[in-house]
Amino acid sequence: MDLPVSPLAPAARVAPVPVPGVRLATRACGVRYAARTDVLLALFDPGTTVAGVLTRSATRSAPVEWCARGLAGGRARALVVNAGNANAFTGRRGIASVEAVTCAAAAVAGCAPDAVFIASTGTIGEFLPDARITGPLPEMAAAARPDAWGEAAQAIMTTDTFPKTATRASRIGDVPVTLSGIAKGSGMIAPDMATMLAFVATDAALPPAVLRALLGPAADASFNSITVDGDTSTSDTLLLFATGQADHAPVTDPDDPALAAFRADLNALLLDLAHQVVRDGEGATRFVEIRVSGAADAGAARRIGLAIGNSPLVKTAIAGADANWGRIVMAVGKAGERADRDRLAIRIGGVPVCADGLAVPDYDEAPVAAHMQGREILIEVDVGIGDGRATVWTCDLTHGYIDINADYRS
Repeated sequence: MDLPVSPLAPAARVAPVPVPGVRLATRACGVRYAARTDVLLALFDPGTTVAGVLTRSATRSAPVEWCARGLAGGRARALVVNAGNANAFTGRRGIASVEAVTCAAAAVAGCAPDAVFIASTGTIGEFLPDARITGPLPEMAAAARPDAWGEAAQAIMTTDTFPKTATRASRIGDVPVTLSGIAKGSGMIAPDMATMLAFVATDAALPPAVLRALLGPAADASFNSITVDGDTSTSDTLLLFATGQADHAPVTDPDDPALAAFRADLNALLLDLAHQVVRDGEGATRFVEIRVSGAADAGAARRIGLAIGNSPLVKTAIAGADANWGRIVMAVGKAGERADRDRLAIRIGGVPVCADGLAVPDYDEAPVAAHMQGREILIEVDVGIGDGRATVWTCDLTHGYIDINADYRS
């Protein structure tokens, strides 16, 4: 399916900086797509640690189940990702495919299979043609390069219209470290952990427990705060690898002050990737930021924001550049969180539209309507209950979303 690049795509593509201890290779294996790369192999130096967050879907895929077990060990030597086939809802045969791929990757990486991680994305309910992946792995391992991050981002795309990459130069204490990452996602985006697929690597030397402590809150503030269509994937996987190549002082406490810059840069990188996923929402023409304040707590604020961001009525109004703030009032009311109707206040594009249970006096819709014509939409809501606040990002809902998803398997 050839789709035009999203009008919300970043103006310039970022080339991730190579991470010492990481080599990558891609290959056109014909898993589903013809004449395009669709498999990624990443190899990590001995000593690499890993942490991750995975979909909490009750129908999660065989690759996700494999990663859940591997994360308990906290060590990684390889990652295999394929696009076009999710290997989800495939029963015992799906499990056998995971075992075949991970064993083959372990052979080329020189490690045990439980140090291999795997992710699959694409159509649900179709058996994975795993031989198309396992056969090329030795040649891919021989061709792996440190600078293939851009190619890796392209290989994992499905309905994405542009590859999603990010990189940060950070430090632990006074020692420079690198963070680079890729993601994919365009539809079936309402993460309950991370995003459809995201992989980040650093040369920091951090134990698995520290990685886990850093990654969870960072995922909550980024991937768990976006939505495209309200649907959570069976395959959502976010993995963070640390190769240990940087020569900084040992860190064993996630609250160590030496991690301050690294924590901030990891958060920023994940938010960058999450925003790119929203900007590539299927059929999207507008990027929407929803700031909620005055909620009972931060969790309530995020749930209210997601209720607004997932509302088809709100999203279609935004698609039509319709300044229909009554739909936002509706979404707040249905969120299931405490809100004071007579203290509710809404601003669109910085312009007050309602407060104290009424439209603001002398409300002029013209500047709001002008704001709604733009590509970047800001909605601010105060629900008048407490101090909880959160920000959620979404996109509009257009006929393009229907066109893409009605045609996805053909």
